[in-house]
Amino acid sequence: MKEIKILRAGILSHEAVDNEMKKIQQMRINDEINDVLILVEHPEIVTMGAKAIRDKIVVDEDYKTSNVDRGGGITWHGPGQLVVYPIIKWEKNEQNIRGIIGKIEELIIKTLQDCGIRGYRNPKMMGVWVDEKKICSIGLAFLHWVSRHGLALNYATPGDRIESLFCCGLEKGTTTSLDKLGYIHDEEGKIIDRERLEIALISNIESALGRIPQKPLDWSVENGL
Repeated sequence: MKEIKILRAGILSHEAVDNEMKKIQQMRINDEINDVLILVEHPEIVTMGAKAIRDKIVVDEDYKTSNVDRGGGITWHGPGQLVVYPIIKWEKNEQNIRGIIGKIEELIIKTLQDCGIRGYRNPKMMGVWVDEKKICSIGLAFLHWVSRHGLALNYATPGDRIESLFCCGLEKGTTTSLDKLGYIHDEEGKIIDRERLEIALISNIESALGRIPQKPLDWSVENGL
């Protein structure tokens, strides 16, 4: 089983990480590096996927936006959200986009389960749901079967910033965060925060993605690989 490098970033701009992802993706295509998974939080920004651009979706002017080359509609990024970017070269027997999305959904479902939360799939769309609300969005882009972009897991987003958007084309309020559903602590009273989610997520990479996670490294774009 192949190893995957885990890069734990703090708070980095979406633009900086997006630019670095393109470089890392090309390095992975060229087999210069192993698979990489980036864990990060972004300052607030709304990314506009191919569908949002095609449909000429307009977002309120008090949101900063950025066009991106993944599929799907709009996705909110900001505080209280764990963003995960899997830059993975998928093997021939894995080269099925819906199957890859399923692996990523499984990773989040297992992560939530470790925190005492029941997450599940919606057969009509990508992502993970809790109590009939969407709490994790997924959007990928592929080049030579190396993935880029990733997932956004909402655990404690501010105010109604995400609820006020038609995220992924859904009605306002459909996409929310765990804390607004009452999932702030687990049954033992331990807080469900970014650190807790990262630990749970890393522990489930092998079973969900079929890669062995290396010891996590603190990372910033200036450090490179």
